[in-house]
Amino acid sequence: MPDKRKHRGPNPQDSVLFSSENIAALRRAAADYSLLLTKEYPQNAALKLVGDKFELTARQRLAVMRSSCSDVQLAGRLIRQIQPGEFAGRDILIDGYNVLITIEAGLSGGFLFVGRDGCLRDLAGLHGTYRKVSETIPAIEFINNALAELKVKNACWLLDKPVSNSGRLKGIIESAEKKTPTQVKLLNNPDTELIQSEQIVATSDSVVLDKAKLWVNLTEFIIENHIKNACIIDLRN
Repeated sequence: MPDKRKHRGPNPQDSVLFSSENIAALRRAAADYSLLLTKEYPQNAALKLVGDKFELTARQRLAVMRSSCSDVQLAGRLIRQIQPGEFAGRDILIDGYNVLITIEAGLSGGFLFVGRDGCLRDLAGLHGTYRKVSETIPAIEFINNALAELKVKNACWLLDKPVSNSGRLKGIIESAEKKTPTQVKLLNNPDTELIQSEQIVATSDSVVLDKAKLWVNLTEFIIENHIKNACIIDLRN
């Protein structure tokens, strides 16, 4: 069935799954899952153990998984994190779909979760195809405005070439009004360049965060400072 969504908003059940009555349990679950990761339990087994203990649904388990990390992961991410005010005049690589979809979700009322590392993550899935939604162009504008506000020298968006409609999104980004010199690349595996680059990387992808040389929490900066109606749930203890 084709994807006919016009927004990147919440699923119908999210208001119940992530209601105020459930937040305390989700925080404890995230803490327990992070502890098991620290003790080097296998990820899938640890998530099942915690999910079963707290009787979490699949969507709640996804939120817990995306918001958690081990102590070693947390320490490594924090030591390589660059604050937004520290990279004026420097270049930045943007993990395109990762940053864009989270901003879209924030604009459309989708739930965003603050993880242990301070990153905001959504529950949206790409599933091999990107569909432009009503929030796409406003989200790109927010990103471009933030780059100018932070005085970024040059920006480069990296998009997954195998994802359908990446070429169309590339054109939308390139045609958007911007003050920062910007290019867009279509790559078969953007993670490789994000991890190997000496430039600052904007992402909340855990795999990239654990290996990138420098990274910035650009999504959190944009949402916290400019999207006041975002639905944010802090799963940190």
